[in-house]
Amino acid sequence: MSQKKVTRARRARRTRAKIRELGADRLCVHRTPRHIYAQIIRTIAGNDTVVAQASTLDAGLRQSATGNVNAASAVGGLIAERASLAGVTRVAFDRSGFKYHGRIKALADAARAGGLDF
Repeated sequence: MSQKKVTRARRARRTRAKIRELGADRLCVHRTPRHIYAQIIRTIAGNDTVVAQASTLDAGLRQSATGNVNAASAVGGLIAERASLAGVTRVAFDRSGFKYHGRIKALADAARAGGLDF
């Protein structure tokens, strides 16, 4: 595994350990060069359950460009909307070790604007 992937995995482990201590629902984000994915995961007694999800693969978002900041903002708004339908308002942001800039930041800002608190 490359050093870049090892470093990202280390950052992800540290973040997830802290979130596990808090016991909060987590907004988990993953990105690839082409798409971005977001899930709200609830952990109860060691079992993870996906409460809401959104990605650029969703039918409404797939028509436009999927690997840019605008698409990430759209996914952030969509995950906030689906979270509110599921009754989730407070989450911990799990960026999966990705640096907080660009598409990750755009998704987080849009989710906050949509009503999620983290």
